[in-house]
Amino acid sequence: MLRAITAVAEEAGLRADELRHYGPHIAKVTLEALQRRRDDPDGRVILVTSVNPTPAGEGKTVTAIALAQALRSLGERPIVCLREPSMGPVFGLKGGATGGGRCTVEPADEINLHFTGDLHAVTAANNLLAAMLDDHIYRDRAPRPDVRRPALHRVLDVNDRALRRIVVGLNGGVPREEQFDITAASEVMAILGLATDYADLRRRLGRIIAGVTRERALITADDLHAGGAMAALLREALHPNLVQTQEGCPAFVHTGPFANIAHGTSSLISLLLAQKLGSRVVVEAGFGADLGAEKFVHIVGGQGGPHPQVAVIVVTIRALRYHGGGPVERLSDPQVPAVLAGLPQLEHHIEIVRRLHMRPLVCINTFPTDSTDEVQAILEASRVWNVPAATSQAYTRGGDGARELAELVRRADQEQAPGASGGLYAPEARLEEKLRIIAQQVYGASEVTYAEPALRHLDEAERWGFRRLPVCVAKTQHSLTDQPHVRGVPSGFAIHIRDVEVRAGAGFVLALAGDMMTMPALPPHPRAWDIELDAAGAVRGL
Repeated sequence: MLRAITAVAEEAGLRADELRHYGPHIAKVTLEALQRRRDDPDGRVILVTSVNPTPAGEGKTVTAIALAQALRSLGERPIVCLREPSMGPVFGLKGGATGGGRCTVEPADEINLHFTGDLHAVTAANNLLAAMLDDHIYRDRAPRPDVRRPALHRVLDVNDRALRRIVVGLNGGVPREEQFDITAASEVMAILGLATDYADLRRRLGRIIAGVTRERALITADDLHAGGAMAALLREALHPNLVQTQEGCPAFVHTGPFANIAHGTSSLISLLLAQKLGSRVVVEAGFGADLGAEKFVHIVGGQGGPHPQVAVIVVTIRALRYHGGGPVERLSDPQVPAVLAGLPQLEHHIEIVRRLHMRPLVCINTFPTDSTDEVQAILEASRVWNVPAATSQAYTRGGDGARELAELVRRADQEQAPGASGGLYAPEARLEEKLRIIAQQVYGASEVTYAEPALRHLDEAERWGFRRLPVCVAKTQHSLTDQPHVRGVPSGFAIHIRDVEVRAGAGFVLALAGDMMTMPALPPHPRAWDIELDAAGAVRGL
């Protein structure tokens, strides 16, 4: 039975006048809630990351929710911060993004489908700018964009392969080739996830590069007089969404940038508020430490976010079997040789966390098909690496199944003295140098290669004055390389950057690696096939 959201808010320390209700179990929290607590002490932040996941994921969301629930049972005042689901994965391959088993955020169906409308607001704001740019082109206003070089794409929050390449302007406009991205990949989503108040949101939206002239001068959203209207569309979306876990623990679920395309974590504003309200804040960073954790440090931390001292690395037997050359399926017979061969993958992600100045902890997310010998192999390796490790049965036992992990986190957090919080590169380093450092020190690559457009756009970014921005690499989550089929910890490989875009409003330079698409496609068996609305109005199959 879900608690009333007013009770959840009261437990979190929020006042009734700081809530905007969306039914009995969902509320937005006003920005004044953070302003009133500016001088309050901050709670400790625990980052949840993982190894390179198999297609079904390794349970980071389940682990993050379970850890918060377990900390609550130990007398802490935890808050868990998660991304909002995108309907692309909901109807595509992975399904909903609200956890699973006894570790979910609720009401799950509403969160997975529409929620408070934040993603629709992002879609509308992005596409308003695209429409205003097209009208600017149609009316031949100055500054005049070079229509051969689009800098802004329309977005949609479903997977649609057919929209990856389209032609627009056939009905009285200027015909040209264009494309759609998924909403979670848009710069507007990244801006919403990094803005800290209305004024910051408005400034960031105005800085969006909407086009480039033939003389290579920038055209921004403010040049098109679009920033104000976009900000108005996003006013309510900027407020963090408060919900609860299955066990009634307060949870912020807000903004949804993908980690393989964008920076991959919940909003900065919800994280800053959670720090003021909770003694411990559990935050998930998308996919493996090579993506989510690295971007959390360089992009979120670089723009005023906290630097966690402790990072939990989620690993499954299935993932190590896969990276060790074994089957990905959960087979009942033990695959100890494959697990042993996959252990370097876990060790590599441990080293990434250490290089990012966080203390690593290992969480083995267990399943009934895991053998004792396989689990013991991971625990023994962790001892050799001097990394504390715990098993978790969170999916079937909820917070109680993660108590060992919660106690491990509390001990590690108490023992860990505040240390260095900088990233791997200096802000003033050249953009190519930042990419080299990420490729070599995070992925383990030997070099970075560039397509001609990427080199040209990197040079432009430097000349336009964007050198000090962090780099956000868009690459596959399934591998340390830019090729999704490469398992384990390869060596001697190159990361190939095919293009570069400046996300001036979001505050980072996006480098597109390999064949990473910004508009995913539906799989052979879409999850949408299995979703139904029954006669009583209940959604089934999410």
